Amino acid sequence: MTTFDQREQAFEAKLAHDEELKFKANVRRNKWLGLWAAEKLGKTGAAAEDYATSLIAADLEENNAEEIFKTIRADFDAAGVAQSDHQIHRKADELLQAAIEEIKTVAAEAKAHPHEH
Repeated sequence: MTTFDQREQAFEAKLAHDEELKFKANVRRNKWLGLWAAEKLGKTGAAAEDYATSLIAADLEENNAEEIFKTIRADFDAAGVAQSDHQIHRKADELLQAAIEEIKTVAAEAKAHPHEH
């Protein structure tokens, strides 16, 4: 195998790893966003979990975060929840950053202690 082949394989592996981390972060963000929205809608316990799970499923089917926003916006409007579009998007951005940081922390811990997980 040539050095070029090795670099190409390393690049492809990193790209696949980055895509996996992005996917995990989006799923985590969607769950947290769903739980946040559920709380605003007055849902608790299993109802809140079901709401969050439905948003995750919708994103997986559509592969479009805007669909989650539209669902939350429509649900908030129907329930009279006073949250602007900007507030919803800002919360989604905050939760995505938190999800990325959590995933990085977990990955770093796993790398530091590979036999403990």
